Amino acid sequence: MPAPRSTVRRGLAAAAALPLLALAATACGYGSEAKDDDAKTNVSAGGKKLSSDTVKIGYFPNLTHATALVGIQEGTIQKELGGTKVESTTFNAGPSEIEALNAGSIDIGFIGPSPSINGFSKSQGKGLRIISGSASGGVKLVVNPDKIKTLDDLKGKKIATPQLGNTQDVAFLNWISEKGWKVDAQSGKGDVSVVRSDNKVTPDAYKSGDLDGAWVPEPTASKLVSEGAKVLLDEKDLWPDKKFVITNIIVSQKFLDEHPDVVEAVLKGSVSTNKWINANPDEAKASANKALETLSGKPLPQEILDPAWESIEITDDPLAETLKTQAGYSVKSGLLEEPNLQGIYDLGPLNKILKADGRPEVADAGLGVK
Repeated sequence: MPAPRSTVRRGLAAAAALPLLALAATACGYGSEAKDDDAKTNVSAGGKKLSSDTVKIGYFPNLTHATALVGIQEGTIQKELGGTKVESTTFNAGPSEIEALNAGSIDIGFIGPSPSINGFSKSQGKGLRIISGSASGGVKLVVNPDKIKTLDDLKGKKIATPQLGNTQDVAFLNWISEKGWKVDAQSGKGDVSVVRSDNKVTPDAYKSGDLDGAWVPEPTASKLVSEGAKVLLDEKDLWPDKKFVITNIIVSQKFLDEHPDVVEAVLKGSVSTNKWINANPDEAKASANKALETLSGKPLPQEILDPAWESIEITDDPLAETLKTQAGYSVKSGLLEEPNLQGIYDLGPLNKILKADGRPEVADAGLGVK
């Protein structure tokens, strides 16, 4: 399979099909329903308040959102905000997080590339900006080894993705297309049955035999492996340099215009968090798991946590070229009209922080603000 392959990400809607309205609410994360976190981060003692009393941050209870999990758990984001208070909310689906951003219920969000592209396009470039990367990788095709032994064996099988049109769905649809197989993107019916299934439900559906496999993010992939599934493909192997964006940081354009100091402080906290995660992977993994326990009521077992964490790369680089490629996959699948993505990135504040830290700047693939 040729290189920039699929951003195969969450999708095949099933012959066993879940109702489309249910699909629209399905999750991208691993955890509870979208909700305000019970534990609000306290303001830094004696810290100076910035131009806003609070900053509302949204993210998924998912290891691919480790920057948010650890940054809020350890207080590294709050530390940079001084007297401005972090209020965090978790989501299980990209579309609901975009709706919250548009409604002003959150100001900044950790989210995948496909919802970012869709949100930017639907607002005609006026709703959001991508201001940083957060994570790469952490997506796998896992299958029932008794039914599927090679990639060609996927034909005629039922494979889950988290949500119609989400990042994994788009990537998987593209991979199917590159195999020369046909699937109707909306219904998921065709040479492969693409079943859109909430990540919380997918492991039980797999155990019951309703699914033959799944193209899913971590830790759902490792959860399925713990139930007897086998990793058939790691999506990173389809990309040049084995890197592709799985999580960005986005901001409401209105909030960025009105409170640039707060946005810069959150970015400083994100960069600091990522540096700590990469320097202290074991401690960071434990911190992320503690945050998941707080959010969902129980931690991930070690046999799920360890392989899931190992497959995710935490990075400040938004890997903009890979987002551009993923947008092309959405267009090719018929889920998105050709978008104008000019201005989707505003990496000026991030690059200022990186430069001050003696690190190289990151690129916007020609899609930055003019």
